[in-house]
Amino acid sequence: MSDGLETVFDLKQTSVREVNAALHSAAVAGSYVIENPAGAHNLAVGVDAAVRVRIAGHVGYYAAGMNKHAEVTIEGNAGVGVAENMMSGTVVVKGNASQSAGATAHGGLLVIEGDAAARCGISMKGVNIVVGGNAGHMSAFMAQRGTLVVRGDVGDALGDSIYEARLYVRGEVSSLGADCVAKPMNDEHHAELAALLKDAGFGDDTSAYTRYGSARSLYHFHVDNAGSY
Repeated sequence: MSDGLETVFDLKQTSVREVNAALHSAAVAGSYVIENPAGAHNLAVGVDAAVRVRIAGHVGYYAAGMNKHAEVTIEGNAGVGVAENMMSGTVVVKGNASQSAGATAHGGLLVIEGDAAARCGISMKGVNIVVGGNAGHMSAFMAQRGTLVVRGDVGDALGDSIYEARLYVRGEVSSLGADCVAKPMNDEHHAELAALLKDAGFGDDTSAYTRYGSARSLYHFHVDNAGSY
């Protein structure tokens, strides 16, 4: 139903299929609210319009996957693969996110205000991800492009087999993955980090962060690095 300002869907009365069909329609516009999500999977996936979607509660797997142009806010926790393969737009998780948040995402901004579990940003290809709390092990595994910012601590094997993504961590890192090393923070990096934090709603001092990236020793096979492959 519509109250004139925004369209409201109640998942106690409407199916996920119907909600997604409405969000995919040629006439989609304005703002939408999805009530009583109750951990539903595949909610608000594949939206391809500059609309606002507010999900009032927790969601299951793959919420806001393949997002393009839309601004999606999840007022709760998110299951596996939130914002997977997003292209553009903004996805904000007000709570925590499970594994593989932002996996393979090509663009846009993903903000997780709480903690992110394992493999956050796995194989990211241009997305910007800001995690307000901690991130789990294997975060940014095979990250190709884009930026991952973690305001808390990170688990083991950060940036394993990383390519050209940039990683910024304010807290402690349990261990670095293969070919991931600490790098200097130059003026351009402070500026990039400050802009991302501002976009995500945070105002941290960028001097508290360490930058990590690729040592570029795995780009081509070399026998001296055989043990790292």
